[in-house]
Amino acid sequence: MRTLWRLGYCARLLKTNHFRTAASNTSFPAVWMLLAQYSGRIPGLFVVVKKNTFFTMPETVEDKTNPELYLPHPRVRGMTVLNREAFKRTVVVPALKVKKEIVSSVLKSLKQSVLQRPGLKRVVEDPEDEDSRFVILNPHKIPEFSLGESEQQVLKELSVHPEVSKYQLELTYENFKSEEILRAVLPEGQEVTSGFSRVGHIAHLNLRDHQLPYRHLIGQVIMDKNPGITCVVNKTSIIDSTYRNFEMELLAGENKLVTKVKENNIAYELDFSKVYWNPRLSTEHGRIVELLRPGDVLFDVFAGIGPFAIPAARRKCRVFANDLNPESYTWLLHNCKLNKVDTKVKVFNMDGRDFLRGPVREELSKELLLLKEEQKTAFHIVMNLPALAVEFLDVFRHLLVGEPCSPAGLPTVHCYGFSKHSNPTRDIQERAEASLGTSLAGRCSTFLVRNVAPNKEMLCLSFQIPADVLYKRPCPDEAKPASKRLCTSQDSSAEELLS
Repeated sequence: MRTLWRLGYCARLLKTNHFRTAASNTSFPAVWMLLAQYSGRIPGLFVVVKKNTFFTMPETVEDKTNPELYLPHPRVRGMTVLNREAFKRTVVVPALKVKKEIVSSVLKSLKQSVLQRPGLKRVVEDPEDEDSRFVILNPHKIPEFSLGESEQQVLKELSVHPEVSKYQLELTYENFKSEEILRAVLPEGQEVTSGFSRVGHIAHLNLRDHQLPYRHLIGQVIMDKNPGITCVVNKTSIIDSTYRNFEMELLAGENKLVTKVKENNIAYELDFSKVYWNPRLSTEHGRIVELLRPGDVLFDVFAGIGPFAIPAARRKCRVFANDLNPESYTWLLHNCKLNKVDTKVKVFNMDGRDFLRGPVREELSKELLLLKEEQKTAFHIVMNLPALAVEFLDVFRHLLVGEPCSPAGLPTVHCYGFSKHSNPTRDIQERAEASLGTSLAGRCSTFLVRNVAPNKEMLCLSFQIPADVLYKRPCPDEAKPASKRLCTSQDSSAEELLS
C-alpha cells in the first residue's frame, strides 16, 4: 500500500512539474530517479518503446484525467491580441503501428479510442517504414499507454501487434476548441463565454464586464472556430422596450448586419442592427403556430418581422400583424412577399394599444357578431413583448359593446412576460389579473418559455378573455326601444299646433 502511495505521489510530481513545460522539452531527473526506485516492483509501469522512433524525452505515466493535456501553452494567459503561433505546444500521446492496408479497419474497430481533435490527423506516416502508419490514440482512453483486453482482442483478429508507442504530437491553434482557447487566455477562475446566438452569418455575444478587455480576441476566436460566421458583435446596451433593438459593437469580421435566417423551414431576411430577432424562440414560435387551424384568425400585436404571422398565414389562417418599429414593419412586409403570403396578412405600423382599439376591435366586433354556434373559427391574440405586454391587457376591458358571443368564440390571448419572482407562474398570473380587473383562477395556463438570466424567466400566459371583461353591456335606457303606440287625434292636433 505504501508503495502505491509513493508511486501516486511521484506521478503527481511528474504531472505538476513536467507536463506544464512539455513544449520546452525540460526534464526532471530527480523525478525519474524516484520513479525508477519503484518501476521494477510494479509490472507495466513503463511501456517498452522502440529505439529511435518518436520519443526522446524520458518515458512518463500519463494521467488519464489530466485536464491540462489539451490546454494551450501557459504563455497565452492574458493575451488580448490574438497570436495564433503562441498556442503551439507538444504533448505525448499513444500511437499504434499498423500496416497501411488495414488502417481503415483499425480506425473502425477502435473508433472510441482514436484521438479526436479539431483539424488533427488521426493517422500519420511512419518515417522508418513507408508501408506502415501510426494511428494516434486518445491518452484519456488508453491509461498508462496500455490497451485494454477488448482492444487487444480486436487487434489480434486484425493481426496487429498491440504494442503502443509514444508519439510527440504538436498541437496548434487549429487543434484547440474555442472553450479551451478562451479558458487559457482569460484570467484563472473567471467565467469563460464561448456561447453565442447565431443570426445568419452573425454571432451575437453578450459579454460580461470582466471579459471586455478580451472582447476582440474572443470575437476572432468565435469567428475562426465556427464556419459560416463572418461577423461577431457584442451587445452594449439593454434592449429598448419601444423598438426592441439595441446598440452593438463589432468585435470581428465585416460590418454587414443584413442577414438571412431560416426558422421552422421558413426563410426571413432582416437587418439585425434595426429589428428584434432571437433564434432561441424558434420552439416557442412553433408551439403557438401548432395551436392554429386553417380558417382561424390571428392578431399579432408585436409582430416583429413575422415569426408568428408568416407561418400562421401559411397554415391558411387570416392574419393581422402589427409592429410599432418602422424597420420591423418594412421587413415584415418584405418577408410576407418573400414567403408569398402578402395577400393573407394585413400589416400595420401602430402602437399596440391603438392596434387593439382599432383594427382588432373592428374585426372582432364584425366577426363575433356573425359567428354561429356551429362555426369553429378561433381567434388568437399574440402579445410577445415580455417587458411590457402584461401592461397592455387593460385594453381588453370593455373593448366590445353588446351581448357576449358564445363562450367558444371568445378570443384566446397568449401574453408573454418576464418574472424574477420565486414563483414566476403565480407572479405573471397576478399581474395579468390586476390589468384585467378579474380573476383568472382555473381559466388560464402558463408555459415556461426559457430561462433568460439567473433568476429571470420568460413565460407565456394563455387564457380566453372572460366575457364580463371583454364586453360592455348596454345601459337599460340605451337598450330600451322607443315606445310604439297608436297616434290619437289629440296627438295630431298637438303636432299641428307645434308645426
